[in-house]
Amino acid sequence: MQYDIVVIGSGPGGYVSTIRCAQLGFKTAIVEKYDSLGGTCLNVGCIPSKALLDSSEHFHAAKERFDEHGIKLSGLEVDLPQMIKRKNEVVQQTCDGVTFLMKKNKIDVHTGIGSFKDKNTLTVKGKELIELKSKYFIIATGSKPTSLPFIEIDKKRVITSTEALNLQKVPKHLIVIGGGVIGMELGSVYARLGAKVTVVEFMDSIISFMDRAMGRDLQRSLKKLGFEFKLNHKVTAVKSTTKSVEVTAEDKNGTATQIKGDYCLVSIGRKPYTDGLGLENVGVQLDDRGRIITNDKLQTNIDNIYAIGDVTTGAMLAHKAEEEGVFVAEVLAGQKPHINYRLIPGVVYTWPEVASVGYTEEELKQDNVPYKKGSFSFKASGRARASMDTDGQIKVLAHKETDELLGVHMIGPRAADMIAEAVVAMEFRASAEDIARISHAHPTYTEAFREACLDATAKRSIHF
Repeated sequence: MQYDIVVIGSGPGGYVSTIRCAQLGFKTAIVEKYDSLGGTCLNVGCIPSKALLDSSEHFHAAKERFDEHGIKLSGLEVDLPQMIKRKNEVVQQTCDGVTFLMKKNKIDVHTGIGSFKDKNTLTVKGKELIELKSKYFIIATGSKPTSLPFIEIDKKRVITSTEALNLQKVPKHLIVIGGGVIGMELGSVYARLGAKVTVVEFMDSIISFMDRAMGRDLQRSLKKLGFEFKLNHKVTAVKSTTKSVEVTAEDKNGTATQIKGDYCLVSIGRKPYTDGLGLENVGVQLDDRGRIITNDKLQTNIDNIYAIGDVTTGAMLAHKAEEEGVFVAEVLAGQKPHINYRLIPGVVYTWPEVASVGYTEEELKQDNVPYKKGSFSFKASGRARASMDTDGQIKVLAHKETDELLGVHMIGPRAADMIAEAVVAMEFRASAEDIARISHAHPTYTEAFREACLDATAKRSIHF
């Protein structure tokens, strides 16, 4: 079969790229090793985790807040199998939606493991072996969980995020190795449902890739859920039995601590997934971390092969992969798209949510950039008081001389949605003054962004 473009991998980067390619008039195919389209994100990542986060937040709100709202309940209990069932239905509906989009855009779907035979030929081993010929290829095979050499992930007691999304009983004590996004989100799910959660983190802060203030505020909020944190601790051993697990961790003085629980979630990051692609057959170059090396057009050293998403450098984010998928399609169509990687937002879907775009305060200090900052606490927000979501703040960083927005960092209700306003503003190089002079509906959470910008402009916040 002959195509203009073949995309390998059907996650957000891959399927979005194929749609854009088809829109631009290319004869396009997509290759996916699993029967279900959507990749990690839709099947065992973003979508199912958000479904469980929502379910667990509803339960937690009913248990902790409904009385204060004047809503009386009795016999409240967790039905985890039903939560998992609903999550699976959400996943199925979402993946079916991608299948529909492939048909709508007349994209051929080939199920099987794709491997390069040469630069213009991909063999696909599924129910039968087929060969696809194409002028261009886009690699979008994503990533998989990483671990430590001495940890055996048995998928029973020592688990990854995939298994954590399908537990049938709420853990009594969940030990989370890693204070990043995945650990905090899935730890939140089970903490809300009644589990004790202990986080072991090598760094001195959780979500350490974000502005430090966000990590401090999130840690404070999660402690209210019953989280325990062992920061500056290095895991040295993980041992499991059929019913329990024991994690040994050392602090920076070398003092060891044993933590016993019934599950251990290993969430220390992800690594590029290129197994079975046959990159060696065509000579595609990788860096020392196994990532595919690309130029500013996301082109590999083989001129007709491109790579996007988690298999390349940069943040491992679904929306970053989507942007890159569209970018490559438009490059191949002769257009001149652009991606500002600095303005791709990061989000942690705990509650309160955390969202960030642009430079952190630590980065501005390191680069000796003159800046000013403003902030606004949700404790002073009328809308947040009404919904009982007063944890968190919005922090704005602006250039000291030009007032241009350089970074916006939020922890609070619906921060994942609110960050979009900051992204738009920064794409158009708006100043803090610009946001401060734009009318924001009252009462809304987004007023907090305006107030933080007022604070950054001339310390003239109205409500704080």
